[in-house]
Amino acid sequence: MIIVTGGAGFIGSNIVKGLNERGRDDILVVDNLERGDKFLNLTDCEIADYCDKRDFLSDLERGAYADRVDAVFHEGACSDTMNHDGLYMMRNNFEYSKALLAFCEREGAQFLYASSASVYGAGRVFREERDVESPLNVYGYSKFLFDQYVRQSARRACQVVGFRYFNVYGPREQHKGRMASVAYHFFHQYRETGQVRLFGGSGGYAPGEQRRDFVSVEDVVKINLHFLDHKHTSGIYNLGTGRAQTFNEVAAATVNALRREKGEEPLTIDELVKRDVITYTAFPEALVGKYQSFTQADVSALRAAGYTAPTYDVEQGVGRYVGRLLAASRTP
Repeated sequence: MIIVTGGAGFIGSNIVKGLNERGRDDILVVDNLERGDKFLNLTDCEIADYCDKRDFLSDLERGAYADRVDAVFHEGACSDTMNHDGLYMMRNNFEYSKALLAFCEREGAQFLYASSASVYGAGRVFREERDVESPLNVYGYSKFLFDQYVRQSARRACQVVGFRYFNVYGPREQHKGRMASVAYHFFHQYRETGQVRLFGGSGGYAPGEQRRDFVSVEDVVKINLHFLDHKHTSGIYNLGTGRAQTFNEVAAATVNALRREKGEEPLTIDELVKRDVITYTAFPEALVGKYQSFTQADVSALRAAGYTAPTYDVEQGVGRYVGRLLAASRTP
């Protein structure tokens, strides 16, 4: 059996689908469906069972899954960077993760978990080293602290792999609301109004020129499954493309994918700005000092660990995503 926590969420449900495509359906999904619309992420997936996240730990403790689990993909977490409830964040993200790791060590099961690029805070070096890690919020701290907990022992009783996700976008994120990717929001803004809205200038960057490492969830799944196949490789790895691209580029990729669908020629960023297709709003005061204006994964450790496949850039990945969103919008 494979367990996927957060399995009805964005990355988790994509991992479930990726496992299905390999012929695996002996999957236990663990999640919280108080937000019931997340079930839509699983309607085309095959799973063996579902367990509410609040019942799952007690089930582990009473031995319900002893000698049954090959691997755990731990994707479940509160990822809202604007949630400042430290008590909840540490219980939900840190303590829960420790309990799952302890289970995997007892069982000898592979443990592949979601960390986050938020551990780097406002720094400009994104390498898996302690001296460049300084999170800006309690979410980032909860992820950082679990990475530190993993690092305390270099010789664990099972494979342990942490993935520091950068800005992930792609299918099955519709339930996330304001936390969905900018590509998702740009798609819907343009279809509804003919415009997309970006933040104005901040942190020394011109409007829309803040840069992030945007990574397709398709690549995220491929990399997770690569490490599932290489169970003797452990470590904490950046999971991004290694390329910083601007929000303007994401907006242009989204709009131009939609224009191509209508048979229209692509436009440059400057042309889109002149036509008021790309527009800018004032940078939110609430994010001043708490916003990563630049991220770019150093993927040298990931490559050294044996993952050599190319990743999609924004134009490729967002173009594929727009195609999926359009197909979904046409489904009755």
